[in-house]
Amino acid sequence: MSSFSGALVQLVITPNILGLTTKTAEYRGQQSLYEQQIPQVLDTLLNHSIIQSTESSNRIEGIIVNSKRFDSIMNNKSKPNNRSEAEIIGYRDVLKIIHERHQYIPIRPNTILQLHRDLMTYVGSGQGGRWKSVDNVIEEILPGGEKRVRFQPTPAWQTAEAIDELCRTFDANRDFGTWPDVLLIGTFILDFLCIHPFPDGNGRMARLLTLLLLYQSGYLVGKYISIEKVVEDTRDQYYETLFKSSEHWHDGKHDLIPWLEYFLSIIVKAYRLFEERVGDLKSNQQKGWKQKRIRAVVQSFVADFSIADVEERCPGISRPMITKILRDMSKDGTVECIEHGRRARWVLKTK
Repeated sequence: MSSFSGALVQLVITPNILGLTTKTAEYRGQQSLYEQQIPQVLDTLLNHSIIQSTESSNRIEGIIVNSKRFDSIMNNKSKPNNRSEAEIIGYRDVLKIIHERHQYIPIRPNTILQLHRDLMTYVGSGQGGRWKSVDNVIEEILPGGEKRVRFQPTPAWQTAEAIDELCRTFDANRDFGTWPDVLLIGTFILDFLCIHPFPDGNGRMARLLTLLLLYQSGYLVGKYISIEKVVEDTRDQYYETLFKSSEHWHDGKHDLIPWLEYFLSIIVKAYRLFEERVGDLKSNQQKGWKQKRIRAVVQSFVADFSIADVEERCPGISRPMITKILRDMSKDGTVECIEHGRRARWVLKTK
């Protein structure tokens, strides 16, 4: 059942959805300002976002690789040794395609199949680029270890037709222009997850398609701030709103609002992080702004932190500069190094 011919037609816009939609449009309009004035900062954010997006999107699915191997794989210095590493490489490659060629990628079933094929290229299971051939279920593991079915996706025999209808109705609604693109994108992703068209990789594909559709509509924040990381940080809310909005989906009687409110909030959160990372453009032009920025970021931490944590929030500032300021803050008693070595961690000293 497509939401575009059912739930979306009956959708009543809540004040919260209206406010979030308006906010995303405002943020989108401010992007060109940053792109014109601080391209070097955006380059730093872009590189970091690719790494963080690949790590977070896979980690949501329980795919974890130790940091040394992960860095080596992301830098094309190693070939995969196991399935987890193979899936990391696949996500990295598809993410790069979307970043560089999103305007040339139509939303069609064959395109989705091709992206999934690329995602699974190194896995070697033979499942990449093919719709599921057997029915699947979405389960959750209860505290006691028992499994519970949360949702029964579209049957395998209906999958190809369902994806075709999804793509057609999405394009038709986008061309018609009745709804803001960002609401159509959220609706598309919900339906994609409810169809669950692949035997593996559905969650990661949904996040990649989210970026693709956002980029095509001018929402470029995912290039600079990892939307996947924002989702990972709100994982419980992600699953809960998905569950709420998928109830009665097969009958076309589901409620889009919980999911759309969550989806929009994720985009707004990413834009707010973007502003935070970039900082005030005027202050960035003043002498000594780098030191002030580092100190402000360090003072904002409520728990222990690493140099990488500071680096993430200080785009355009080199690691040696961050290290120097941390040493200065250590000497003046502001911070304390509680773990030394390659994985050094710091903490604010209480007064």
